Amino acid sequence: MCSSLGLISLWGVIQLNTFCLSAQSKIWVDSDDVITMDEQIFLVTQAKRHCQTDIKAQTVEKKHGEMIELGCPPEWDGLICWPSGSPNQLISVACPKHIYDFNHQGLAHRKCGGSGKWVQVSGINRAWANYSECLIVPSEGKRLQDKNVFDRLRMIYTVGYSASLAALLLALCILCYFKRLHCTRNYIHIHLFTSFICRAGSIFLKDAILYSGDNEVTSEYERDGIGLSKATDIQWVGCKVTVTLFLYFLATNHYWILVEGLYLHSLMFMAFLSDHSYFWALTIIGWGLPAVFVAVWASVRVSLADTQCWDLSAGHMKLIYQLPILAANLVNFFLFLNIVRVLASKLWKTNTGKLDPRQQYGKLLKSTLVLMPLFGVHYVLFMAMPYTEVQGLLWQIQMHYEMFFNSSQGFFVAIIYCFCNGEPREDARSVNASSRR
Repeated sequence: MCSSLGLISLWGVIQLNTFCLSAQSKIWVDSDDVITMDEQIFLVTQAKRHCQTDIKAQTVEKKHGEMIELGCPPEWDGLICWPSGSPNQLISVACPKHIYDFNHQGLAHRKCGGSGKWVQVSGINRAWANYSECLIVPSEGKRLQDKNVFDRLRMIYTVGYSASLAALLLALCILCYFKRLHCTRNYIHIHLFTSFICRAGSIFLKDAILYSGDNEVTSEYERDGIGLSKATDIQWVGCKVTVTLFLYFLATNHYWILVEGLYLHSLMFMAFLSDHSYFWALTIIGWGLPAVFVAVWASVRVSLADTQCWDLSAGHMKLIYQLPILAANLVNFFLFLNIVRVLASKLWKTNTGKLDPRQQYGKLLKSTLVLMPLFGVHYVLFMAMPYTEVQGLLWQIQMHYEMFFNSSQGFFVAIIYCFCNGEPREDARSVNASSRR
């Protein structure tokens, strides 16, 4: 007998939601490694409709044929469409593919009693079914291993964003304090630093709201099942606002990296863009464009998939903000390649006969490594990596790589643009010297 709490909970959630979702005309079902509750319920609702259609067709066929069949009738139990069974027959069907977390290689079983009725669970008005082969229950060792991996990833990005936050705040204070550093180039740096700070702050805020205490359980029915009070509408609104702000600051960070790339590229190829009058246009690109497509995403989400906290993707809606960010990263990558090409050609022309090839390659490599975090080249490397499921060694390597570079990029940017920059260091030395007098 299937007595798993997880299966009973899933069955109950599906039953409670099927009626509400059956009235919706369209739900997107995403193809990534996560599935929302609404997506899961939509798949079950589809399976239920197909089952009811098949049962109705079989009933009509039997009436026309005037067939009287002794045995258990076909029926839908909330998860599986069970075929008819003969008395004392054990019916076995494949575990349903529309249930995301099931083992789809296993079989579910049901018993047709001698009286031609499905065997019932004692004390419960429900037919007995054995779903044990469908349930994926990880071992204690596997659960502990997975927990260690996620704890390590969380520690990596927490340390990385904390270091970035500290370095960026100090760099921001330096650039704002010294008036001699106030110029278009450093104004752009200030906005870039601010975008990194907002991104780090929004991540910490999102984690505090989504993954602390009772908020770790986001499903209303899961909360009710374990005795927690249901989240109020105000709590969900606060959670949705937090997720929306996180996506906005994530997008603005990518676009200010693009602005830095455009500005640096313009200094090398189009000097007119370095004029102060174009600073406001760059500001609109950095802060304004992300506001547009994130607002569009939020409006679509409210209209078509306004469920819970918006922390899980709702089908292809995420492309509304992913595609503009992808476009910014690709443009920046091509700017990076063009600048590296120009640096290489100038290096070869100016140092011909002065440096051996190994020294020339070394200088080019050093310049390239400095430019990589400034242009966010690692984002393109992430996109070029093959898709992997949320498990296995390859996924762990990819996630550790992403978490480290994403969280520490702000730290490297602050070092390159401020702490290794001659002007801020010179001003800092002068203040330090005057304070000692």
